[in-house]
Amino acid sequence: MATLTLVVSFILLLALNVPVAFAIGIATALGVVATSELPGALLVAQRMATGIDSFTLLAIPFFILAGLLMGQGGIARRLIDLADVLVGRLRGGLSSVTILTCMLFGSVSGSAAAAVSSIGSFMVPAMNERNDNPPLNTAIVVTASTTGLLIPPSNIMIIYAMATGGAVSVAAIFLAGVVPGVLVGLALMAVAAVVAPDSSGGTGWSLRELVIRLGRAVPALAMVVIVLGGIVAGVFTATEASAIAVLYALVLSLGVYREVGVRELPALLLRCGVITSVVMLLVGASSAMAWILAYENVPQVLGTALLRLSDDPVVILLLINIFMLAAGTVIDMTPAVLLFTPIFWPVVLSLGIDPLHFGVVLIMNLCIGLCTPPVGTCLFLGCGIGDTTVPRMLPKLLPFYAAMIAALLLTTLVPSLTLALPRALGAW
Repeated sequence: MATLTLVVSFILLLALNVPVAFAIGIATALGVVATSELPGALLVAQRMATGIDSFTLLAIPFFILAGLLMGQGGIARRLIDLADVLVGRLRGGLSSVTILTCMLFGSVSGSAAAAVSSIGSFMVPAMNERNDNPPLNTAIVVTASTTGLLIPPSNIMIIYAMATGGAVSVAAIFLAGVVPGVLVGLALMAVAAVVAPDSSGGTGWSLRELVIRLGRAVPALAMVVIVLGGIVAGVFTATEASAIAVLYALVLSLGVYREVGVRELPALLLRCGVITSVVMLLVGASSAMAWILAYENVPQVLGTALLRLSDDPVVILLLINIFMLAAGTVIDMTPAVLLFTPIFWPVVLSLGIDPLHFGVVLIMNLCIGLCTPPVGTCLFLGCGIGDTTVPRMLPKLLPFYAAMIAALLLTTLVPSLTLALPRALGAW
């Protein structure tokens, strides 16, 4: 009865357009009330507080602040210049520049929404001047922005590591996402070369320009080396690395590039606080819901049902893909990771599926959900930036969806794409 009450109320609240965090919290409270054995609202509050009481989660506000500083500090423009000199003369050059810039920017900010805002505001108008196709150009930015959630540092990977109860380290999941993230980017470039071939016209392979633009972008890209290298080498934890990232971003934005003033810092801190509060509310509410589902043995029941269908790890992963692609269209990424990781975890372990491989596959599925209606965050943010609508953009998104799904299937079927790098560097 508790599980039925929780699921039905959650679906109804989503259908009524209640914000996801509140829908999760209310549905969880109703599920607890339906279980006479539990102490009601007090338990929900306790579980929400316990869910965010994690040292690892401290990395999220720090990485958010570092991303905001880098995004406002002129980093996007320098990365665009670097990408332009690398791939600008290729077929569909401006589209490839946009995708490569999103990959580079993602490795700095770790946020898909930040990539849509920062890169989209520059590149969509530039591409519109070449082909006058706002829906297509916006679709390119929206899908490319998700690569930043796979290429480290990535906030959602920190949340996945926490959801596994420490079984997966942040360093390992960071490294596991690098190759799949690049794979998604290359797949999107291949599609862009076909559907947007008239957007070429970059600077090309000029050695002088390459050296100049690389020199301007290296200080920003060095943050990735410092953060990821320090974590993998064991010099500092992910949380400590996030604090170092903020200090580095402050020095870079205020002292080197000088595009952020001291007077702008309070507004950036306030924005960071607002974004962090949204994330933490989602984490707390989702943790409470995951606890009540575990109390009702839902993971075990679903795991048994899946294992009755097949005991082949590949088949199970494909079934999980189908489920997560559907779930990603209606549930935001953070609660989805917190809810479904514990549900599928027993199945993953029983079949010998590597937790790193499963984590990357899970996140790749949800990245596609960010670009799909009815609740795709990047989709609607892109519509606002590109001055277009979802119905106009959807036909243009279809080939990019196909590219992302193809990269997902390849990653699912070839575990070494996720495992080779962490193992080579001794992180797994």
